[in-house]
Amino acid sequence: MSEKKQIARAAGVLGLATILSRIMGMVRDMVVSRLFGAGLATDAFFAAFQIPNMLRRFFAEGALTSAFVPTFSEWLTQKGEEEARELANACFTLLTIVMAAVTLAGIILSPAIVSLMFPGFRVEPAKFELTVFLNRLMFPYIFFVSLVALCMGILNTVRHFFTPAISTVFLNISMILCAWLLHDRFQVPITALAIGVIIGGFLQLALQLPTLWRKGFPIRPRFNPGHPAVRKIALLMGPSVFGVGVYYLNITVGNILASLLPQGSVSYLYYAQRLFEFPQGIFTVSVAQAVLPSMSRQAAAGEIDQLKESLSFGVRLTLFVTIPATAGLMVCATPIFSLLFMGGEFDYAKASSSAEALCYYSLGLSLVALVRVLVPAFYAMKDTKTPVAIAFVAFVLNVAFSLLLMGPLKHGGLALASSFSALGNMGLLLWFLRRKIGPFGGRRIVISGLKAFLAAIPMALVVFWGMRLTDWAAPGGKIVKACVLLGSIGVGVAIFMTVAHVLRCDEAREVVSQVRRRLGR
Repeated sequence: MSEKKQIARAAGVLGLATILSRIMGMVRDMVVSRLFGAGLATDAFFAAFQIPNMLRRFFAEGALTSAFVPTFSEWLTQKGEEEARELANACFTLLTIVMAAVTLAGIILSPAIVSLMFPGFRVEPAKFELTVFLNRLMFPYIFFVSLVALCMGILNTVRHFFTPAISTVFLNISMILCAWLLHDRFQVPITALAIGVIIGGFLQLALQLPTLWRKGFPIRPRFNPGHPAVRKIALLMGPSVFGVGVYYLNITVGNILASLLPQGSVSYLYYAQRLFEFPQGIFTVSVAQAVLPSMSRQAAAGEIDQLKESLSFGVRLTLFVTIPATAGLMVCATPIFSLLFMGGEFDYAKASSSAEALCYYSLGLSLVALVRVLVPAFYAMKDTKTPVAIAFVAFVLNVAFSLLLMGPLKHGGLALASSFSALGNMGLLLWFLRRKIGPFGGRRIVISGLKAFLAAIPMALVVFWGMRLTDWAAPGGKIVKACVLLGSIGVGVAIFMTVAHVLRCDEAREVVSQVRRRLGR
């Protein structure tokens, strides 16, 4: 199988698993809202869960994966499977010790951490104490999920993607079942949800170990902190942690500035970010995660031309997916909020304000997606410093544009600032990467992106016409709204794929080929 087909196949597996996980996450949120409503307990839970979850994104899925996969790929390619097995065991053992210490420290220092991140909770002692209790209960989640990230790096390198991708479904299932079956067994019912988080984290890890054994990488204790590859991974992780941190610093600064705007601005941005991250989580992260092992292996083998081809295909596949997604989000922004959120205290005016933020965020969808695909190319060549430096420049751009635009455009200006920041980030990454490895098919990328743009135009027009079939400002009518929205999107996707096929878009053919192959099985 060619490298392009392997990347497309891996991205498809990851995307399908992510869709299932997102659906289960939506079911989980429905169960939580049904059982616990919205109030002191849910505020405390979401705040407490945010802390280990932020560490997961910051450390496990960010710095650890980006540093481990290129090094492990190099070791496997140049040293062989036996040496790679020793490295995997050494990393797993050391990570177990380090994360056990981090978990213990987090439990002990939980009051200070909650005070630092949620200072407003101090004025409500009951909420503060519950948040500390839940945070202590859930902090071991970071222990399990960090080991899961390491297992994921090993399995992805040997081209097994399904088990790591599907494991998050078990977290959602665990939370749903624990909340549903155990909530009436505790004095504080929402404790059941926290227990579900811990059980889910354990299940995620337990799911990886048999698969690792079948793939020839059984985990055994090997304490060897002096292993040369372990030291290399640790050195690579340092700048990676900072690079990931800049992204979350952008979000934090955005929320701080939004708090200075009219009431509701923080919520509008939060709801818009959740929907903006949906295609990111399903498509972009899947492509980036699929292309990193291929590029890492090619970089280790000195196959720069093949690395360029993998990168070029990853960029073209990303544009093929995100350009129509951008058009779809902008056309369907208000209908989506009307269908999913409108009701009770969330009226049409709030839906429109949230949709405005989503439209501005959507302008940067392809840019953010390209950043996530380009950065792994630097990681594959063990260059973590350049993406970090560029990320810092992007952070400065985000702050500058936010201050400039928040006055005239309010919360929409903050969303637009993030898109401008992504443009600067993407442009600098392209420039430095081209200097590093030379041209990597820029003409093909531009032609592919142009074809996707042309195919998205009739799609957007048809979907826009479909959105006019019902009154989105009217309350109720959820079934009719859902039918109109889903039907219009379905027709739009069919039109996009048809036009892309007529335009002889290679990425469309690859997607159709993968679907046919799976249906044939």
